[in-house]
Amino acid sequence: MSIIQINNLCKNFKVLNRHQGFGGAIKDLFSRDYKIVKAVENISMSIEKGEMVGFVGPNGAGKSTTIKMMTGVLEPTSGDILVDNFVPYKQRMKYVRNIGVVFGQRTQLWWELPVIESFRLLKEIFEIDDKTYETNMGVFNELVGINALFNTPVRFLSLGQRMLCDIVAAFLHNPKIIFLDEPTIGLDVSVKNKIRGLIKELNSMNKTTILLTTHDISDLEVLCKRIIIVDKGSVIFDGDMQKVNSIFGAYRVLRLELSEQNNLEELSAKIMSNFKCDKPPEIEPCEDGWINITINLEEIKLIDMLNYLLTLFPLKDIKVEEIPTEKVIREIYEGGM
Repeated sequence: MSIIQINNLCKNFKVLNRHQGFGGAIKDLFSRDYKIVKAVENISMSIEKGEMVGFVGPNGAGKSTTIKMMTGVLEPTSGDILVDNFVPYKQRMKYVRNIGVVFGQRTQLWWELPVIESFRLLKEIFEIDDKTYETNMGVFNELVGINALFNTPVRFLSLGQRMLCDIVAAFLHNPKIIFLDEPTIGLDVSVKNKIRGLIKELNSMNKTTILLTTHDISDLEVLCKRIIIVDKGSVIFDGDMQKVNSIFGAYRVLRLELSEQNNLEELSAKIMSNFKCDKPPEIEPCEDGWINITINLEEIKLIDMLNYLLTLFPLKDIKVEEIPTEKVIREIYEGGM
């Protein structure tokens, strides 16, 4: 049986239609003019034990609302939700002992206390036995050298150090499920790699089920084999990363360094007139002075495009790259699948 099972989950919010100005504010005190906002609409998903799943979508897609219902913070308007055989909003006191949560902009550590004291407090809160606590702290130290931060007050930690400590705190009681919301936001590359390595290793060691919300596509590429994409409160894609990339495998990005500036609209029109394709290849200028042309190899052969471009103007340099995963997901958002 799946550890997370959601069927036709919906969440509506009643929002007051506010009026402008001081008079409007007075009127709002007695107004019953409300509108219903559908934050989540008929989301269904099933996640198996030990899976690490990316849960992504544009801002306002319903990701945070769905996670709040999964963690028991919000009660659904309708639909069924079962996580680890608990109904989160009904059995929250028992349920939360088996989950961990990390929000990128918030901390579960005590601001004025040294890091080790926060861990000891969490040990008591979750009633972790001494053996499990010492074993887990040994693993965390071996993976990321966490003991170097033990005596530092949380308020003196850098953002990357705090995120490492928050992730350690979330895994401290061996939860069955971890919800990670933007765990690498605002971090430099070296710290991101350390955090990803920690998450990946702990998932492998303990078979912890992890739901990862992120806007960093490289997080998905490194950590997740499966992604669920939501938009406007509904699931628009649920499958593995390889499937996403294979669907768009026929696309290539042709990077060109031109000898002189050219009108990109005119270039697009010329390409359309020379090649028969459903829509014009996407042409984007880059900050480094190059231009990117995204082409579908099922419509236009790469060698034909190169030969044609060489007849239009001299090229200083040419590169051919696969379409970035970030661009693939944007295509899905915009209905490109």
